[in-house]
Amino acid sequence: MSHFSAVPSEVGDASRLRIGVLASQGDFAAHREMLRSLGAEPVEVRTPEAIEGLDGLVIPGGESTTITKAIERDRLEPAIRAHAEAGRPILGTCAGMIVCDRDHLGLVDAKAERNAFGRQIASFEAELQVEGLGPDPMRAVFIRAPWIRDFGDDVEILATVDGHPVAVRQGQVVLCAFHPELTDDSRMHALLMALATTASERRDHHGSGVGKENDA
Repeated sequence: MSHFSAVPSEVGDASRLRIGVLASQGDFAAHREMLRSLGAEPVEVRTPEAIEGLDGLVIPGGESTTITKAIERDRLEPAIRAHAEAGRPILGTCAGMIVCDRDHLGLVDAKAERNAFGRQIASFEAELQVEGLGPDPMRAVFIRAPWIRDFGDDVEILATVDGHPVAVRQGQVVLCAFHPELTDDSRMHALLMALATTASERRDHHGSGVGKENDA
């Protein structure tokens, strides 16, 4: 069972949230527009400097090998790791699920299986019940999608298809095998923004506490 409740309609002061979308390759523009529709400031990420100070980050679908090579070419891995280690959330979708798994960036203790659903049903749609996103099912678009083949004890399973995990969470990192940006259901992006708001409030509280201690 998940340890977070359904995403509220209000995700905090969205206007001050700067959410990056890795723009090396893939369908980053659709993520950008989804985030903008929710009131966030989307930032296309192509350099390590663009990641600094972001409240959240999306690693979108595309081709996982191409995205991985682009991350290496553009020296983005240290900045992505620093973002995650600072407790700032990440949403990885489709190829982004693979990029974040234990064999690549290692941000989640899970192994993703590429093109897991096979060529005959390489692209399909399904109604998913996603833990933590409320009672209404989510229409999920799968395009040559992966699934999670193996995962550690700290990984929460949020949704499955035919018994295979297709949405998971570990800490501040949420991964899904589908393309939430290709529908009008914004709850996955709202979840990322809610996590970003909570992380920002936590940093602000911690900073205020440090300041008071120094003044004492």
